[in-house]
Amino acid sequence: MKRRETTRATGRYAASLKYDVLTALGAYACGGDKHRQRLALRLMTLVTARYNWQDDTVTTGQREIAALWSVDERTVKREMARLRDMGWLVLKRASTRGRVACYGLGLDVILMQTEPYWVCVGPDFVERMGAKPAEPASDPTVVAFPVAGEGAWSQIATRLQADDPGVFNAWFAPLVSLGERNRVLRLKVPSKFHGSFLRTHHLGRLQALARFQGCEVELVD
Repeated sequence: MKRRETTRATGRYAASLKYDVLTALGAYACGGDKHRQRLALRLMTLVTARYNWQDDTVTTGQREIAALWSVDERTVKREMARLRDMGWLVLKRASTRGRVACYGLGLDVILMQTEPYWVCVGPDFVERMGAKPAEPASDPTVVAFPVAGEGAWSQIATRLQADDPGVFNAWFAPLVSLGERNRVLRLKVPSKFHGSFLRTHHLGRLQALARFQGCEVELVD
């Protein structure tokens, strides 16, 4: 599948790309720990408030960014350095006396690094972004157990396990597949509380992965 013709924030894809980049960053953040979530949220806030999509520039002083993020300037300096190291921000012009630094977005890097989480938004988003989703990186601090079996649930469970083994072992591993019928995958939950928690916090994610496999999910108490 061919990727978008352009990753510039101007021209033919400008309108949708603005929202898609923020959506990709949000999905990436939600799939990580609190540190990743906070850094992504800060970038998203800066982009929403101060990024010039036409010129691919954000020219805002550290004092103004500190106020926007509700932090001190020292934190801004550290976080901006992290974003540059990640390739999410590209320094276009260094700060000089009387002039603040000018940055652009590293859109290609952002899209590459968030790509494994596009499937969490939905297959329509994956199709629109124009690339087959890669396998999400697993958490090296949690030992994942292999998922056995065949069919849609095996594929879905494997993706969930790779994305976050800790969450998988706690909430998805106890599910028992009752099979598929009329493109509906029925999953037995171990308790009503377990089913209620999944419906509240993880059903959207399950449905997105299931639709990528051509079916819907039904949780059975």
